[in-house]
Amino acid sequence: MIAQIDLDNFKCFERLSLPLRPLTLLSGANASGKSSVLQAVVLLHQTICEDEWSQHLILNGAAVQLGTVLDVVDKVYGRHTCRIGLVDGEKSYQWTFTGQRPDMSMRVGQVEIAEYAERVAVRNPEKLHYLLPPQHVDFSLTTRLRDLTYITAERRGPQEIYVVQSPHTAFVVGSQGEHAISVLHTGRDESVLPELRLSNAPATRLRQTEARMQAFFPGCRMDIQPVPQTNAVTLGLGNARDTGFHRPVHAGFGLTQILPIVIAALSAKQGGLLLIENPEVHLHPAGQAVMGQFMTEVAQAGVQVILETHSDHVLNGIRRGVKAGKLPAQDVALHFFKTRSPEQDEAQVISPILDEEGNIDTWPEGFFDQFDIDMNHFAGWEQQPWN
Repeated sequence: MIAQIDLDNFKCFERLSLPLRPLTLLSGANASGKSSVLQAVVLLHQTICEDEWSQHLILNGAAVQLGTVLDVVDKVYGRHTCRIGLVDGEKSYQWTFTGQRPDMSMRVGQVEIAEYAERVAVRNPEKLHYLLPPQHVDFSLTTRLRDLTYITAERRGPQEIYVVQSPHTAFVVGSQGEHAISVLHTGRDESVLPELRLSNAPATRLRQTEARMQAFFPGCRMDIQPVPQTNAVTLGLGNARDTGFHRPVHAGFGLTQILPIVIAALSAKQGGLLLIENPEVHLHPAGQAVMGQFMTEVAQAGVQVILETHSDHVLNGIRRGVKAGKLPAQDVALHFFKTRSPEQDEAQVISPILDEEGNIDTWPEGFFDQFDIDMNHFAGWEQQPWN
């Protein structure tokens, strides 16, 4: 499990050390840095996937397109250099990247690896394998980074047909869910992790996905049919036994937005890493709460989950999952990001603590408090400054 991420001069962060748990929730105002944390990990993933021998951090690729050095190096405190670090098990890894501001990739200036009292620092490495000196490659880490699933908030909508690709090239659902149906179809008969299997359906990926979707959309049914003489399939969706299957465009937009998340979770292996932005998109509040509970089950099954969310319903679903014993409280990290103000010397990230009953020890201003603010306003207890 990745236990911590460290960032120096990366985007809006001068310096950040963020503890991670089996389930980590990132919340906060818009443009406060939540997505930047995910993007830092995804940049490592992207570079490892697209060029395993690369000596440069690839800023623009299949997973993310972040522009130039000017866009990713902190504009206040940094100029040409940033650092990304991970703590994985007993080892820590720190990469220093450098580049000119118009560059669209960054050279690896130094790799530092520490384990116990031993520390190795390689400056200006002449050769790298999976961003590490070949003699120091740790395949448990590199495999986790290479095979992670990253799902952005902008997911693809309903399609008439879905291209099917080899599971060797499209083994995750893709950042926009573009490979989700391909992953589901090619692995339809593979078994889901035992901890994630629902007892009312066969253990296969297709039927477990259908059963999980019913928790969000009651009565949901799925039918995948090959298109003759093509590498493509159609997806039929239904919500009642007597109405048959419909094209995805007629089944409700939320269904196709949630489907990639469910497929990704049920396709993951123990030790895998799942990064999701705004899992609540196009979900009814009750479904958002179900999503939070589902994520506790995924984490308990041994898949590390990092969520970015604006939904108090997702948070409350996680709290309910903890209270129900689906995941120990110490396996959940909550991080609230505040927009950085150079004039104020205050923490950029506040980390409330969750207990076994689902209670949270502190509620900083802006931390899922809008409902209370609005109710107080309607009750006449507090006048908002904009009124």
